[in-house]
Parts: sequence; C-alpha cells; structure tokens
Amino acid sequence: MVWFSEARIDQLIAEDMPYLDLTSEVLGVSDQPGEMEYYTREDCILAGTNVVKRIAQHLGCDVISARSDGGRIPAGESFMTLRGPASALHQVWKVGLNTFDHLSAVATKTRQMADAAHAANPRCEILTTRKSMPGAKDLLTLGVRAGGAWPHRLGLSETVLVFDHHITFLGGFEAFLKQLPTIRSRCMEKKLFVEADEGHARPLAHAGVDGIQFDKIPVDRLADLVRELREIDSHLTLIAAGGINPSNVAAYAATGIDGFATTAPFSAKPLDMSVRMRAL
Repeated sequence: MVWFSEARIDQLIAEDMPYLDLTSEVLGVSDQPGEMEYYTREDCILAGTNVVKRIAQHLGCDVISARSDGGRIPAGESFMTLRGPASALHQVWKVGLNTFDHLSAVATKTRQMADAAHAANPRCEILTTRKSMPGAKDLLTLGVRAGGAWPHRLGLSETVLVFDHHITFLGGFEAFLKQLPTIRSRCMEKKLFVEADEGHARPLAHAGVDGIQFDKIPVDRLADLVRELREIDSHLTLIAAGGINPSNVAAYAATGIDGFATTAPFSAKPLDMSVRMRAL
C-alpha cells in the first residue's frame, strides 16, 4: 500500500475546496443528509479506494461500502457508497471522482500490459519509470500497483543507474570500465545498473554489472542479444526501455527480457465514471 500522510490528504481536499462549499451554503442544503454512489461506465481495474475513503472520512462522511483496489469492475457497477451531510458529499464528489477516474485508468492500462507480458513470459515485469507528472508520483504509483506492476525507480536516491550523461563526466566508456571496481566498492550493498546500446552491453556483462538497461533496441534484435548476454552472465538482470506500449509489450516479453521500464501507463485517458446522489 502506498502511504499518504494526513497533510497530503488535506492538500488533495484543499485543491478543490480552499474555503467552503459555496453552492451548498447558498442553497441552504449543507446539513441535509444524503447518500452518494460512485460508479463506472467502463470496465476497469479500480484504484484510489483508500485515498478517497480517507478524504470522505476527513470531511465527515461515512463509508457504507467500497470495493478494493485492483479489482475488476464491470461497466455500470457501483464501487463506493458514502453517507453524510449534503455539503460534505459535494466536497468529496469531484476530488474523489478525479482520483478514481485517473488512477483507475492507470491501473487498467497497467493491467493490460502486465497480462500481455505475463502471457508471453511469466517472469517478465512491468516497471514504471520516474518520468511522471510532478507532484503526482504517490497517486500514480498507487495506480500502477493496483494494476499489478512495480515502480522502476522512485527517485535518484534509489538504485545506482548509470546513463551516458554520467559516463561523459568520467571520461568516456573505456574510462568508466576501468573505474568500475572502485565504483562497485562504493555501492557494495546496492545494485549497479547501466543503460547501454548493443555495442556496450557485452563488455558490461563481462565487467560484472548487476543489470543492463537497453534503450530503444528493436525487438527483432533483442532476443539474440538477450541469449548472448545470458551466456556471459546468467545472473544479469536485463531491462528494456523506450517505446514499449500495449501493442508491442508481448513481443518484447517473448525475447526473455526480465522487465520493461515504461511510462505508458501514465498516459492513460481518464475513465468515464460518475456519481448518483439522493437525499435521505
């Protein structure tokens, strides 16, 4: 479960309601009891339940029923019911709906990719990158996990991942290889991954890095490269990145790769969801 602080829940509420629900106040219905039901017009994988529960409870609503994150919800079905004063229900309404329709879209696209990858290669995982909307990493990570995938790298403080830009500052690829033993000694308790092209992958495998990340290598060339690198080091972790999406994920998985670093789930179009309200 992704952790959300009370301050983060307050922030999500304040973004939509900085002071008061003016409409309910003007209409004089703020204290009238009611019930609100969230439902989907599209088949989906649900995500955002625990966040919306906390928002609702924070605003004074009772959660009567709620489906769990990661569950498949058919079109037309409801997945959460709340009770409370009209003003509180309206305060939850949009922030909850925005959370559900965006995160469930991410979860649904993620599950589509994960299912396709696992059908071709059960040991191949979908890994979402840190190339996401600033300020929404916790929410997007929640959606990804609900969809059955894992975050690739949540920030610069996690995993040693060397890119060409780093190697430039070390004096080039050959200079980097010479410094690898010293670099490894500095991060002996961490995994050392390097992004590489086909030409650099082989010397890196011989040098004993923990993993290699390929960027935009065509699928028709990747299978042979994976087999060759496995012969050099059977424990090497191999990750593909760049341009992987629902249409080609199965083909990439079939190459024997261990996982994909992808941003594709983050671009999922928000689902068509809505609410029904009634006075009690």
